[in-house]
Amino acid sequence: MKVDECTEQQVADGKEMASPTAPPLPSPVHHQRSSCDAISHLPYGHDKQRKYQTSVASKFPLFISQDGTNGEVKKKALSYTQITYMQHVDLEPVRTERPGELTAYYKIANHYKWALDELFIKHNFARVIILEDDMEIAPDFFDYFEAAANLLDNDKTIMAVSSWNDNGQKQFVYDPKALYRSDFFPGLGWMLTKTYNFGEHGSSMGQFFKQYLEPIKLNDVHIKWNSEDLSYLREDKFLIQFGKDVSTATPLSGSDAVLKAHNMDADVRIQYNDQGDFERIARQFGIFEEWKDGIPRTAYKGVVVFRYKSSPRRIYLVGPDSLGQLGV
Repeated sequence: MKVDECTEQQVADGKEMASPTAPPLPSPVHHQRSSCDAISHLPYGHDKQRKYQTSVASKFPLFISQDGTNGEVKKKALSYTQITYMQHVDLEPVRTERPGELTAYYKIANHYKWALDELFIKHNFARVIILEDDMEIAPDFFDYFEAAANLLDNDKTIMAVSSWNDNGQKQFVYDPKALYRSDFFPGLGWMLTKTYNFGEHGSSMGQFFKQYLEPIKLNDVHIKWNSEDLSYLREDKFLIQFGKDVSTATPLSGSDAVLKAHNMDADVRIQYNDQGDFERIARQFGIFEEWKDGIPRTAYKGVVVFRYKSSPRRIYLVGPDSLGQLGV
């Protein structure tokens, strides 16, 4: 089971921005469903999501998009009320760009492209929230995205808003109101842009599920996000404040830096020199080691931040040029 909307969530920086159109709401909630998946996930995830969606259905109309022709999946999807069912059928053989690539990613991408075209072009929605059908959501999920929509509309440096944190395991989070910017696209419960998901039996073959995804802490605090001031996430403000937070953290160095961090009672920062060095340090703490396109998961300006053992203390893993990028 994947869970969505953990504490300490993220917005993703991006250079290319879609231009939102008024009115800002409603935003459809779009379920992604592949006919090759186990049907048992659909009632579980959908029922959990409808629990909080029903009261705000006029603002967040619900769509289920099935990829393929599995009759049982279609029957189950159509058994739910107050949803719009969509079906994507693509029988063309997949042609990968490189030998050995998983064809599942190509099929997922084709489904996303088709479904988003349906919602953005045919139905003329301003934005879309994407959920996999087996994802569990927190009680403040819809409040969060409604509040974040204004930020997304007005800060053109933000590509997407996500309710996911790859390092959201219970020992690495503390504050359910904490939001961060990230240069790494977090996905998994996101608004406006594209991604793909990986579950225990999904496209990544369980590669990360048991170690990183299953222990993610589901937020159980209902934050009234529309009453929160999220302007600190605008790039000019966030860059300054985040830079101050990183620069004032106690610097630790040496091969025993992680051990020193365990014995400190303050925020600390540890510099990594390259990808191999980052992976070594991340492995010792137990956070995600993976990089994509030269960026560690959750990083902003090369900085990965997480809480220490569910406490207010922050650990900053800082790249060799991160302080310069932060202007400190």
